[in-house]
Amino acid sequence: MFRCVALFLLWPLTLSAQTLIPQQVAPGIWAIEGPATQRDPENLGNNATFGLIDTAEGAVLVDPGGSWNGAKALHAVVQTLTDSPVAYVINTGGQDHRWLGNGYWQAQGASVITSAAAHADHLNRASLQMTALNTLIGADALAGTAPTSPDIIFADKHTLTLGDTRIEIMLVGPAHTPGDSLVWLPDSRTLFTGDVVYVGRVLGVMAFSDSAHWLDAFARIEALSPTHLIPGHGPATDLATAQKDTRDYLTNLRDKMRNHIDDGGDIIDAVEVDQSAFSYLDQFDALARRNAQTVYEQMEWE
Repeated sequence: MFRCVALFLLWPLTLSAQTLIPQQVAPGIWAIEGPATQRDPENLGNNATFGLIDTAEGAVLVDPGGSWNGAKALHAVVQTLTDSPVAYVINTGGQDHRWLGNGYWQAQGASVITSAAAHADHLNRASLQMTALNTLIGADALAGTAPTSPDIIFADKHTLTLGDTRIEIMLVGPAHTPGDSLVWLPDSRTLFTGDVVYVGRVLGVMAFSDSAHWLDAFARIEALSPTHLIPGHGPATDLATAQKDTRDYLTNLRDKMRNHIDDGGDIIDAVEVDQSAFSYLDQFDALARRNAQTVYEQMEWE
């Protein structure tokens, strides 16, 4: 893996920056919410929620953006929130918007922090993710994007202390991806969850996800009892909303699927498992039936 500094097109940046909505949750701490829709040329792969922590020794970005141009659009928003340079970027997982913007930030002088599990996932899926992004956002929007190696790789936990700000990063995956991590600020009781939590949008259970351990990861969140919770998708929220939109969705799907399997049901009929209580979530029609089949495949052998 290598770093790449490349030319990028300026035309998408203003438009993409408008798709990123900052929300201050505590002094010096922001959620930056991207759209719930699929990756496209307008959002530059930034269809997720990111985070910013301003400290006395530089800013810390929670997830870098989904492409070089996506990272630059994210930077434009960051510059409206703080004059501090971004000193560190934390990758909370394995999806493209959690790491493929790393190269842009490294070119600005930031150090990237990633769990070993997430880094292995990056290496495993980089080619597939780049191919998919080329299709979804287009070659022009993808210009400059290249997989890059992190500067700091940790096994289970990593702590940053910048001035009076303590930031604890802890691996809790596999959940949505094998290397999902939480970012915890104990002084303000603020938690960035990455893709362990989806709010207002149905989560995605993928072939590389682990729906059983995902609930264990969520229990780690509950044990922290955060005051402020910034999900991987959706606006900043509270624990009760995260429980409703993520934990309860997964619990319902797994409970209903266990009954379906025990009754002799097959994968074809698995899509009919009742998830209607969660039809209020964005992207429900696009993802719920696919989630059901994936969870069936996982639970068939549990």
